Amino acid sequence: MSDARPATPATRPGRGAGPGLSDGAVGTGDLVFFVVAAAAPLTVMAGVAPLAIAMAGSAAPLGYLLSGLLLVVFAAGFTAMSRFVRDAGAFSAYIGRGLGRVTGAGSAYVALFSYNAIEVGLLAAFGWFTESGFGDLTGVSVPWWVWASAGLVAIGVLGYLKVTLSAKVLGVALVLEVLVLLVFEAGVLAHGGGPRGIELTALSPAHLGDSGVGGMLVLAIGAFIGFEATAIYAEEARRPERTVPRATCVAVAFLALFYTFTVWMIISAYGADRAQRVANGDGGADMVFAATERLAGAWTADAMHVLIITSAFAATLAFHNGAARYFYALGREGLLPARLGAVSARTRAPAAAVALQSLLALAVLVVTALAGADPYTVTFLWSSGSGILGVMLMQALAALAVYGFFRRDRRAMPAWRVVAAPLVACAGLTVMSVLVCADLDLLTGASRAVNAALIAPLPVLFATGAIVALRREQRDPAAYERLTSVDAERG
Repeated sequence: MSDARPATPATRPGRGAGPGLSDGAVGTGDLVFFVVAAAAPLTVMAGVAPLAIAMAGSAAPLGYLLSGLLLVVFAAGFTAMSRFVRDAGAFSAYIGRGLGRVTGAGSAYVALFSYNAIEVGLLAAFGWFTESGFGDLTGVSVPWWVWASAGLVAIGVLGYLKVTLSAKVLGVALVLEVLVLLVFEAGVLAHGGGPRGIELTALSPAHLGDSGVGGMLVLAIGAFIGFEATAIYAEEARRPERTVPRATCVAVAFLALFYTFTVWMIISAYGADRAQRVANGDGGADMVFAATERLAGAWTADAMHVLIITSAFAATLAFHNGAARYFYALGREGLLPARLGAVSARTRAPAAAVALQSLLALAVLVVTALAGADPYTVTFLWSSGSGILGVMLMQALAALAVYGFFRRDRRAMPAWRVVAAPLVACAGLTVMSVLVCADLDLLTGASRAVNAALIAPLPVLFATGAIVALRREQRDPAAYERLTSVDAERG
């Protein structure tokens, strides 16, 4: 059933019905910190980019650039809609407004699962990075689950406190990880590159026809996951009709250019042919650290080893906050227990949602530890595979929802922004999602059966959400009409 409809004003819960999220607390800079920290630039460049280089060699820099350009096109329509829909449900709200409440409810469950999966995976990776880093520095071995549990406590506390404190923590972590990568890049440039100098040929479009490009694009598009979370904080943003579009565009543009330049410098540090050989060899996992030590000094490499820990922590905190707000939005709309739609009277944070999110993450940590599973190759890679695919599917639906939202009334928006851009983005993201499904083993390293099991929850959850919404329509039409209608038409 489709009931896409023009937006109608709605009253935000919390204005007369109890306290809501902290209105006007988050500025453009805070939003940028949230979403770029969620992307974890250092973790992506030091931990994932070598795999992209191993697959596609010199095509890798342009792979990140093309992925960024596709998401810039997506952001054009996404941010146009943000002027009119202000809801912590973000994807589910946008999809519900543009494609109907039933589709929005199904998307809400998928988005909630995806953000939880990514957050839990990142928490396990944080524990794994910290165990390794602390052991290297001190010679003392502390199990990963101890570090992950300590990180979860800190993240839970930050999630309960005012959202601006999380923004400050994320800002510091983000600045440091970007700085250490800039020092590496400066070292490459200062030495004139590697044995073959600065590899200008790595920027040639001709490389996009090389083998392995399809798999590399899967990794490249996944590196941007999290930027769309600007919309999650719209209820807490100052002047969201301006703040959300501005922060989204800044975040996507920064990531696209920074990733492209950094991968180019990694290839230049080794030479194009040798870079791919190193990435495919035993030293591939450490190739960025090794190049940093050689060209920017051992102290920079040591700092990078430490900052990859803070990068994982910052990304976990960002996704934890995002997932908690999805719990909050779904509880507020009755798609989950109403208690989750409550906020702390003191901090205006979604306290019950933060507590539930923390308990779920703790449960996964306990299961991983008791099963003796590897926190990186199993918990991190498997859950990230499900989560990234889920977010990409929601992005494709959200792009289509933008077209649906403006189809009857463009609201003075140009056609390229609300017709052409969202349709192109939807097509591109759909193709990318198919590639991810086909090459999920590149992300998870798991068997076909495991990958099928990781994909299976997405359609099941979508169907579950749709059924819940249809039953709501039959049993409580008034409550059904309120779905995805919070704080619309603010622009």
